[in-house]
Amino acid sequence: MKIALVDDEQKCLDEMAELIRDFGAGRCCQMEIVPFLNGEAFLEAFKNGGFSAVFMDIYMDGIDGVAAALKMRSLDNKCILVFLTSSMDFMPDAFSCHAFEYITKPFSPQRIFGVLTDILGVLPPPQKYIEVISDRKTVQIFLDEVASVATDAHYLDIVLTDGGKLRCRMTMTEFLDLTGRDARFLPVNKGITINADYILEFGDNCCILENGAQFPIRVRDRLKIEQAARDYNFRKIRERQAHFAGRPVPNGIRKGDRTWI
Repeated sequence: MKIALVDDEQKCLDEMAELIRDFGAGRCCQMEIVPFLNGEAFLEAFKNGGFSAVFMDIYMDGIDGVAAALKMRSLDNKCILVFLTSSMDFMPDAFSCHAFEYITKPFSPQRIFGVLTDILGVLPPPQKYIEVISDRKTVQIFLDEVASVATDAHYLDIVLTDGGKLRCRMTMTEFLDLTGRDARFLPVNKGITINADYILEFGDNCCILENGAQFPIRVRDRLKIEQAARDYNFRKIRERQAHFAGRPVPNGIRKGDRTWI
């Protein structure tokens, strides 16, 4: 999680940062904290999608928290916003900014931890990534970025969703082990594995991906492969439904998602 802290009191920034780091350590969740001593500096650095959450003080010198939040919302209506304040007077104005929570000062660790827990509950699960060696360089790639993997002699050609390709000296078994045997990767033929998230359809004895690539599938296992793809996507839908069930959903976050079935 990348979190912005906006408060004109350095003491408050330090206390919040320490609590967030403690929370992250307890949850094995990496926290990147970016502090700002005023709203102007925050807005200058802010960009759409730049932060997972923003903790914003309302009473600040210069631009106040509500005004800063409204400008932030004009750029990004999905970022989770939590207001910090010593008074409840501005609560109606604060929630007009689609605030996720409202924390009064002085705050307790339990209060901060509770809000962070709720935030984790509505954020998408963290993306998994692996490290491979390609062209003598160590490259980090998110599993979401991998569309297909094919064996070529002693190498693997890993095709990415943006059209890029990595060539790595490793076996298919080593690749699948590296992913933790992630269920999205389906072996469809000898030396060919595809990412089930990017299946467009099954043709005559082939699998067609969203990027137009076609891969032959084992004829005798065709029905099993198609069923495995359906089972994976059904589990994914159920997991996301369970993830959001009973959770507050911030403005702009959709419960639905495109999924092939």
